[in-house]
Amino acid sequence: MSTGVVLFAPPEAPNYVDTIVEQAREAAAAGLRSAWFGQRFDYDSPGLAAIVGREVPQLRVGSSAIPIFGRHPLLVSSQAQTTQAATHGRYDLGLALGAPAFMEATFGLPYDRPIGLLREFLTVVRSLVETGTADFHGERLSTTTLMSAKVPGAEPTVPVLVAAMGPQALRVTGELADGTIPYLAGPKTLDEHIVPTIISAAQKAGRPTPRVVTLLPIVVTSDVDRVRENAERQLAMYDQLPSYHRVVGLEGKDRAAELAVIGDEETVAAAIRRYRSAGATEIVATETDLGGPEDQRRTWRLLGELAND
Repeated sequence: MSTGVVLFAPPEAPNYVDTIVEQAREAAAAGLRSAWFGQRFDYDSPGLAAIVGREVPQLRVGSSAIPIFGRHPLLVSSQAQTTQAATHGRYDLGLALGAPAFMEATFGLPYDRPIGLLREFLTVVRSLVETGTADFHGERLSTTTLMSAKVPGAEPTVPVLVAAMGPQALRVTGELADGTIPYLAGPKTLDEHIVPTIISAAQKAGRPTPRVVTLLPIVVTSDVDRVRENAERQLAMYDQLPSYHRVVGLEGKDRAAELAVIGDEETVAAAIRRYRSAGATEIVATETDLGGPEDQRRTWRLLGELAND
């Protein structure tokens, strides 16, 4: 199973990009296969992925995930194709709807008809990354390419993934994208809700079996109680977001932190195998720093070993 890690630099880092590149080298040395970067309000995720992919060619790189509200698919396609060319075909474009509170406050845009916007955005961005052209005029988006939008060297076609977990988003994703990147979705939720819904939609659309790149907090540690307390604090914000609260509830849990995989090597390896059995095609570890540097290195070593399992 392919294993990866979400990388982020601490606030005190003197240079964000340099710090991330060094982390990526350490992750590759541990045997991890991919490095992923969220899209926040500071760094640019595809740009950071392009740099890491050039500097650390052992790793596949990905964005997880870029909110589509406030962005145009032509510009996102340009970023993604540039990164694909820079990494010689080792980039995954992850998209997301984003949380309404963040999108409305940040971009001043109403968070309305998100599924319709997702369908239009995927339709346009797929046309652009596949052909370099688009001529689409929908209710939310309009694009006509008056010159080629294809980046030479951006081969193979950039895979497009969506952070989809609800049934409507999963159906659109299965129909138009290459897979999903769920976060905080447990094995029961994968097996009973996410995987069958997206696979069924892909089959009906005549598309290949979609990837299920599962992101979850993972820490290998000997101090489970301390790390669990840290997880409670760090993940508390997700308990306030309806989309995550729903997914946590589907797993029979009350709080997001209960989905964190924390324990010794045997415990964590067993949990990861349960995710694989539930339909995860790739595991990407998040919040691996909750126990400190030594636990993080221990976590990365185990994930590197499991990449060959």
